[in-house]
Amino acid sequence: MKNIFLLFFASVVFASPVSSASLEELVGTERAAALRVASESVMEVQTKNPSSKLLPKHNELERFFRENMDSLEPNTLVETLFLYRKPFSQTEGGMWGSVERTGLFNRLTALSTLNGIQYYSETRKAMRIFYEASQVIDNPERKSPLPDPVHISVPASITLYARQKDLTFGENIYRFDYRTSADILFFMQENLTSMNAGIIPAVGKNKLRSIFAVIDTGDSLLLYAAAMAKTASLPGMKDRIGASFTNRAIAVINWFTVQADNVFTWH
Repeated sequence: MKNIFLLFFASVVFASPVSSASLEELVGTERAAALRVASESVMEVQTKNPSSKLLPKHNELERFFRENMDSLEPNTLVETLFLYRKPFSQTEGGMWGSVERTGLFNRLTALSTLNGIQYYSETRKAMRIFYEASQVIDNPERKSPLPDPVHISVPASITLYARQKDLTFGENIYRFDYRTSADILFFMQENLTSMNAGIIPAVGKNKLRSIFAVIDTGDSLLLYAAAMAKTASLPGMKDRIGASFTNRAIAVINWFTVQADNVFTWH
């Protein structure tokens, strides 16, 4: 009888859905209130002794961020927070279900959909294409193109390689490392080739690490983007790269909100 009770208790506990952290728990009461009111991103750009100002209080993400900050020791850090509000029909059930979670993950790995995304150029006062090309490849040596992967369930971790060409740094090869758990999906993009701004060396090989995280907060998704880099020690280079990373973050957030709209609308 005791064994039957224990089995019943375990089945109830482990079948219960995992609850999400509230927005207030992740970013604090004041910042949560500001994100709920604002329709724009909250941003921080640091080019001297950078340290995180916007990192959500999520154990896995914090640990991953700290490990990369410590190993890279960047001189430039750009952080962005944005609150994506789920469609009303999706908020009734609280956290994302397996269908939404898998759909969102597949959108994050669909790197070809970055082709043609745009950002606003402050210098030109106009929209510009960010990625002229974005393609998943088999490995950094052969660089053979592959279709975007499609998963029927969300893996704990995967690694993808991509060839991407943007207007600032030209064509480069990147590694994308994805990590997931019940309430978070995130990846880190690391450059496997040196990034040049025209003929000027800007960011050396393996010296850029960009993190993009999606955290379920029940009625919304908290989006966090961080680009950390060890940039060239040239006059004005850190400021120029900081501005470029700011544009990148906004462009990627705008891209993801479209992807999320498609997932929730389809479901």
